[in-house]
Amino acid sequence: MENTKLKELTDRLYGEGLEKGRAEADRLVADAQAAAAKIVADARAEAAKIVKEAEDKAADVAKNSMTEISLAGKQALAKIKNEIAETIIAKSVNAGIAEAVVDAQFVKSLLLAVAAAWNGGAKVELKALLPEALEAQFSKAFEASAKELLAAGIEVGYSKDVRNGFKVGQKDGGYYIAFTDESFAALMQEYLREKVSKLLF
Repeated sequence: MENTKLKELTDRLYGEGLEKGRAEADRLVADAQAAAAKIVADARAEAAKIVKEAEDKAADVAKNSMTEISLAGKQALAKIKNEIAETIIAKSVNAGIAEAVVDAQFVKSLLLAVAAAWNGGAKVELKALLPEALEAQFSKAFEASAKELLAAGIEVGYSKDVRNGFKVGQKDGGYYIAFTDESFAALMQEYLREKVSKLLF
């Protein structure tokens, strides 16, 4: 009978130990599963965060790229428009000015206008220097209007230093203002730039 009681006691202890072991094993498995689920959830959250940051960065890069491309396009278009306008102005102005600065009547009218505006219309003594290469042409044309030029206070002379256009200065002043085809072209181009741009664009 003692054997039976001992066996019962052993079986009962064994059963309780087995039950406790199973409960502990179930608890450890549950803890491991919870830890694994947390690791997976954390990894998914981190992956989602990385993907979101990458998408945001890609969107920023795309937006910045489009802004840069748009700006570059606008600058290129503005440059092309400007070059077209400059070419049209240069072609239309330069030929006309080159002809005008060798036209004696035009030069005479400019000299008279300069003399009238020099000191607000008061009589001044000016000396105009014209290209020496055009002396024969200008002398012949100015013969008829010499009195008009002298009455305006303008003495006409010729210089090999003047290649085109003319220079005007006070007779004994020592300095001259140049009216070359380049200076006329620059003046006309500035005036025409806005008008041509409006016509074209």
